[in-house]
Amino acid sequence: MSPFVSDPRDFYQLQDPAPGTAIDPSPLEVKQGFAEGDNPSPLPKIFQPLEIRDYTAKNRIWVSPMCMYSAQDGFTTDFHLTHYSQFAMRGAGLVMVEATGVQPEGRITPNCLGIYKDEHVSGLRRIVSHMHKYGTIAGIQLAHSGRKGSTIPLQQYGTRGESLKSSVEEGGWPEDVYGPSAIAYDDNHYAPKAMTLEQISKTKRAFIDAAVRADQAGFDVVEIHSAHGYLLFEFLSPLSNKRTDEYGGSFENRTRLLLEVARGIRQVWSHNKPLFVRISSTDWVDGGWTIEDTVKLGKILLIAGVDLIDCSSAGNDPRQNIPAGPGFQVQFAERVRNEVPGMLSGAVGLITTSVQARDVLEEEKADVLFIGREFLRNPSFVYQTAHELHINVKWNNQYERGRLKTKYSFI
Repeated sequence: MSPFVSDPRDFYQLQDPAPGTAIDPSPLEVKQGFAEGDNPSPLPKIFQPLEIRDYTAKNRIWVSPMCMYSAQDGFTTDFHLTHYSQFAMRGAGLVMVEATGVQPEGRITPNCLGIYKDEHVSGLRRIVSHMHKYGTIAGIQLAHSGRKGSTIPLQQYGTRGESLKSSVEEGGWPEDVYGPSAIAYDDNHYAPKAMTLEQISKTKRAFIDAAVRADQAGFDVVEIHSAHGYLLFEFLSPLSNKRTDEYGGSFENRTRLLLEVARGIRQVWSHNKPLFVRISSTDWVDGGWTIEDTVKLGKILLIAGVDLIDCSSAGNDPRQNIPAGPGFQVQFAERVRNEVPGMLSGAVGLITTSVQARDVLEEEKADVLFIGREFLRNPSFVYQTAHELHINVKWNNQYERGRLKTKYSFI
């Protein structure tokens, strides 16, 4: 029974154990048809807890960061509270809040979340607090859009031909689009200005300050966004970085900014809290960033205090040739897991079924799964996966009567 509180508006149902936790059923639950018997021992890895520093994820089915384009001036709304809470109450082990701009011009669109003001903290804290009530680890992806900034939100695609440019009248910042070099992604994006050393320094500081705000909001995990052709990855790839100073040219120079950001965040981010990096493991373009580069960088990131690499790909060059298909990016998580000892890896990309998800982990191709679109289609993906794999898991108290059965009974 949940204890009453002084202000009834603060009342909530205690969830013990947390939703999404694998637990053996009681004899009555077996009789009622909720399970066929005890869970297998050992459990499939997908429902085994995972310890990272001082945190334990109750399962390994995690929600990938996905832009929602539902903010003004970076502030959260009731939509964000509802959106992220639905995954937590339905058992996700970790929920990663979408790419959140560390500077106003670091947002992708005028409708993206931000963490560049102290005033942003309270709204984010409300979301974190609610996720924690369901035993879910709360993460946030810190991001800078770079040369792909000042664009229109997804729901406006196709409304102006192929152009993705957001004007000043629409809240955009065409004069403040920056990248490592003055090379546009394509004609549908604004041409960026090459960043000065002073701008690079300010951007590093913005990432570090954002991590401090993330800590103030109560987040358990910070993920540095260095993927999909946004700023930090633009510096990594020789296709987008043509600089001739200490931030361009060699592998060591192109990786310098990401490493400085990671080390800077690790200094202000509590030692007991995990730090992740999402990276595009390859450009899928000849002469671009490769999985071999990712493995090499992963070994340095491990020393810098990074705990997990979230292995995505592409997004930096329109010439990319992506062999998209079920689990097409799992190979990159497998390479990182096998070739960077001590670094955890996350698999992402077209992982849509319970059996597919289970097999990725059972075959030791990754340590965790970041699920995106499938969670949008089915917020109860954790519950469905458990049911289909014949694993008994705790449902949130409020939804218990909707719990799936292995056989039907009116007991």
